[in-house]
Amino acid sequence: MKTPLVMTVIGPDKPGLVDSVASLVADHGGNWLESRMCHLGGQFAGLLQVEIEGARSEDLEKALKELAQHGLEIVIHESVTDSDTHCMEVASIEIVGQDRPGIVKHIANAFTVGGVNVEELSTQCFSAPMSGEHLFEAKARVCIPESCDTFALRHKLESIASDLQVDISYERVT
Repeated sequence: MKTPLVMTVIGPDKPGLVDSVASLVADHGGNWLESRMCHLGGQFAGLLQVEIEGARSEDLEKALKELAQHGLEIVIHESVTDSDTHCMEVASIEIVGQDRPGIVKHIANAFTVGGVNVEELSTQCFSAPMSGEHLFEAKARVCIPESCDTFALRHKLESIASDLQVDISYERVT
């Protein structure tokens, strides 16, 4: 029986990190299913899901933990089935505006109040091309349950956008 594993990987960024993890997964008969990896603040950070025969799972976990001696920290969890949350709607939310503390907190709170699940979130700060001011951008993919009043959610997001002087776009994903 196949065992799905979800893991986080973090360590000082240098060539060969992905290869070291991928090699161990392959050497133990595992299948790399999906991942998100990036360079953040001088660190290599990643999330990945692999699948492996249950009997080989412990050996793979042990081998991956040995990468710590090379500065790579790996946390491994056996994957569980998807949550019981059923999406009535999947939406893409984009936020752009002058950077200030608390933007993510306000948006995340609006999602929590509406029972909305954040499935993906990516953020970045950058300099505006003409003015050089520090801008913040966030892109989220969210699962909106049947219990959520989408009109109220959109109104709350628009209110936050006005208060924080950011632009928020809300687009239903088909």
